[in-house]
Amino acid sequence: MSVLGTGIDIVDNYRVKKLLLNKKSSFENKIFTNNEIAYCKKKSNVTNCYSKRFAAKEAFVKALGTGFRKNINFKDIEILNNGYGKPYLSINKKVINKIKILFKVKKFNISLSISDEKKYSIACVIISK
Repeated sequence: MSVLGTGIDIVDNYRVKKLLLNKKSSFENKIFTNNEIAYCKKKSNVTNCYSKRFAAKEAFVKALGTGFRKNINFKDIEILNNGYGKPYLSINKKVINKIKILFKVKKFNISLSISDEKKYSIACVIISK
């Protein structure tokens, strides 16, 4: 395995809670896909669910090395869970092509780990070939 990019992000859960409570910000709909919103609304700790996904999206664009620019948006990246609950990133074709061009690869893997505590949520992303 050869590492192409790594990214890590930490989020203050209280900051996300304030954004979710502020109906004027439309934070939820600007940042998260319908699948992510439906998933988080089913959780007992909605705030931390959103915080982990926000951190994962930030960690991904850090691993990519571009940040949220060059036509990459929050909704291009979706954080889902497999049947065992393990989180993974789902990205659209535009982002897949961006990765292939940036790293000059045809195939790649994306690894994601997320965690939370009362005050903070954290995510780590590794892009490898």
